[in-house]
Amino acid sequence: MLSKSSTELVRQQNSALVLAALRRMGPLSHTDISEQTGLASATVSAITAELERAEVIEKAEQQPHGGRGRPRVLFAQRRDSGFLIAVRISSDVVEYSLVDYSGRLIDRFEEPRNPKIAGTKQFADGFVDALTRLINRSHLARSQILAVSISSKGTVDAQGQRLLWSPVFGGEQIDFAALLEPEWRAKVTLNNETLLVAQALGLKADSAQSGSFRALAALSLGHSVGLGIARKDRFGELEATAPNFGHMLHAANGCLCRCGSFGCIEASAGFYGILRAAFEVPPDTIPAKFVPLAEMDKVAASARQGNRMAGYAFRQAGIALGNGLSRVLSLHERMPIYIGGPGTRYFDLLQRGIDEGLEQSHEVRLQGRPEISVIFDEQRLVFDGHLDRALTDMDHDIAAFRQLPTAADSS
Repeated sequence: MLSKSSTELVRQQNSALVLAALRRMGPLSHTDISEQTGLASATVSAITAELERAEVIEKAEQQPHGGRGRPRVLFAQRRDSGFLIAVRISSDVVEYSLVDYSGRLIDRFEEPRNPKIAGTKQFADGFVDALTRLINRSHLARSQILAVSISSKGTVDAQGQRLLWSPVFGGEQIDFAALLEPEWRAKVTLNNETLLVAQALGLKADSAQSGSFRALAALSLGHSVGLGIARKDRFGELEATAPNFGHMLHAANGCLCRCGSFGCIEASAGFYGILRAAFEVPPDTIPAKFVPLAEMDKVAASARQGNRMAGYAFRQAGIALGNGLSRVLSLHERMPIYIGGPGTRYFDLLQRGIDEGLEQSHEVRLQGRPEISVIFDEQRLVFDGHLDRALTDMDHDIAAFRQLPTAADSS
């Protein structure tokens, strides 16, 4: 006989399965939920009834085609059960999005970030103020926000709450959970931005490949360089990670990186590294904190017109990226690579170097060049990654804290 704690765990898992099926597939009938989750009909009936009473899901009738026959009853998430705020921190703007429990975008605005102003104190004050304005615009209370999901380039602690290092703030750390306590009850999570891109791409690939998906890598190019890897674990669950790719060693005693080390991949392949090489600036010059796209466009135009040093700068950046990717493939497995970010506008200039860097790897020479695709909707993928991870966490939290039935309760 199951102990109370074991029964409670089963209850939570089954309830989370139902909520996950509704999130993944949209409105479903009782039979559909049973098929999608593998749960017995009686268990589905008990769980949906309790979720409905708890105002987590709602049901509606769908008239059959042609208007004949009994209406079909469909279950779906109740949109006002809770709300999510997703925050994307980039080099020049901070984007705030308000989302309801069904994943529908309610409101969004951007706050320009002055790259010349260093320090986290001013940012922290503006961050909390922006969250408050966001909920006030939709006439919500803080208590209705169940999750705040934040993304940034950089290094995140294992708990997913503290930003340890970032191209925006350098070594000044921010503890986002502590920043919002105790006024906000919301669960606060912080993720590397490129991890969310990999998460979203992995979900799409897994759905398109009908469960045969194994792994992929997402490379983000811009002011900084990031990498996310999505892969199936041994239990068949999608797992996304973000190795510190931009700050892997590319060349010993190479160019100075924004992190303070010499020879990082980013020091050659980030916008500031390309600009530094194109203008033959000494490699130990302190990197620019922010490079406007207009400046990069000028260098790219010069390279396309045949300027030797401008073309050389992009080629060397490509080689650094290709070398780094070849190491990733050697450590993991051969996988498709998706390249996104503002740096994709220069992919024609980077591609030759990327190929050269990859071909220097024994693994690539044996297995062949991986499939490389350019993606132009990285910001949308970041948002999709926010939704999947944060709303899934909300599902589990709701299943854990609301009194829902077990299979034994329904018998």
